[in-house]
Amino acid sequence: MIDRVRTKTVITMGPACAKADVFSQLVQTGVAVVRLNFSHGDLAQREEFLAVARGSPHRPPLAIMGDLCGPKIRLGTVIEGGMTVAKGDVITIQREPVLGQNNLLCSNYACLVDDVQVGQSLLIDDGCIRATVIDKAPNVVRCEIMVGGKIQSNKGINLPQTRLSIPSVTEKDWRDIDWAIEHQLDYLALSFVRSADDVQSVRRYLESRKSDIDLVAKIEMPQAIDDLSAILDCSDAVLVARGDMGVEMELTAVPLLQKKIVDAAHEAGKPVIVATQMLQSMVDNPTPTRAEVSDVANAILDGADAVMLSGETAVGKYPLEAVQTLRDIADKTERYIVQKGMHTEPPRLLQISHHRTAAIAHGAMAIARDINARMVVGGSQAGGSARYLSKNRFPIPIVALSTDVAAVRRMAMYYGVTAVHAAIPQHFDDLPALVDDLLQREHWAHQGDRVVIAAGSPIGTAGATNSLSVYTVGEHARISGERQ
Repeated sequence: MIDRVRTKTVITMGPACAKADVFSQLVQTGVAVVRLNFSHGDLAQREEFLAVARGSPHRPPLAIMGDLCGPKIRLGTVIEGGMTVAKGDVITIQREPVLGQNNLLCSNYACLVDDVQVGQSLLIDDGCIRATVIDKAPNVVRCEIMVGGKIQSNKGINLPQTRLSIPSVTEKDWRDIDWAIEHQLDYLALSFVRSADDVQSVRRYLESRKSDIDLVAKIEMPQAIDDLSAILDCSDAVLVARGDMGVEMELTAVPLLQKKIVDAAHEAGKPVIVATQMLQSMVDNPTPTRAEVSDVANAILDGADAVMLSGETAVGKYPLEAVQTLRDIADKTERYIVQKGMHTEPPRLLQISHHRTAAIAHGAMAIARDINARMVVGGSQAGGSARYLSKNRFPIPIVALSTDVAAVRRMAMYYGVTAVHAAIPQHFDDLPALVDDLLQREHWAHQGDRVVIAAGSPIGTAGATNSLSVYTVGEHARISGERQ
């Protein structure tokens, strides 16, 4: 089935949607990508979630994205009942473990006292408690409380101005990567990305294991913004992680950073997901706030390829309503984009690099517009051509054909793309007949409809897209009949 809504919906698996009947309804509503959050649950639960996701029949198949935890700096254990601090108090964080009391604390990261510098901010519990480092010694740092509150055990610590020496991929993450390889996941989202090297280290490991999992760089750290172009070059997609971004950076800068990241992803020809608190109030309520509806619409207006739900589907009371709401917003917003003629300029990737496949994709868009085509059909063996076609923001469906089942799943992430597993013919001249049969069999087009076909020679070879043709549905049967 070709989805009318082109913006892809990513949901997070959790107890609220892990029952087969609920998940099946979510799929029918229009889920494209399923996120497994490795920060929660054990291996048994993860296996259960994956079985549910893969057990639900879906055409095209869903993509499965594992989300790595990354390093989490947390406080140690605090005295029962917590420890209350007020503005002006001075707390001490020491290297060695200690029970937190009397303004003395420790963390799970021994090198915190080495990395942090005087004058830098230290945030506790997602920034609810804020402090400034005023002094440090070899084994302790002292911080003055700027915003007080109750400090409790194991709360997170953020150091937005500190260059941390902690690796981006932890021992747990490497075990989770092995699990993802073993279970043939389609995407891995990397947390705590600070530079392209963080992505490359995982890429090298995947290559050594002969795994073709695509990597999604989560942009949440200030250093990632500084190295954004290089991160995009070596990633397969990016995710705007607005939750941690709002803690690590100035909260009021997040909307503008979202636009910057989305624009940069389009320039690089990479999919971009916007995430975190999209419809947060629907965790507990059957309808969203007006501000949340505007937020989702603006993410799509910015050019998001996909929008992601987290707690709304993982633990919320109304997962079905949340997905349906998200799609209704996307549908109306996309209609507005078409009506206003937005996103009609060639992708910056084409303007900057004159990339051949990007040029073919933009040409397909121009031809489709000129002849009022029903859809664009492209051979996309590894997904590259489909990705470039997607970046042109066609107001009509894009159907991508591949003999690679894994590539078909990965293309579930791409805006406006319906991927089909098909036995592509060896010769380009035989492709129109296959397209004709597919479109009429699936009732995606009717006789007389015109479609644009993008393919390459040799056909079915990754990276070979180099030609366009216009085909009228039913023409092959007519010509065959005349020859008889």
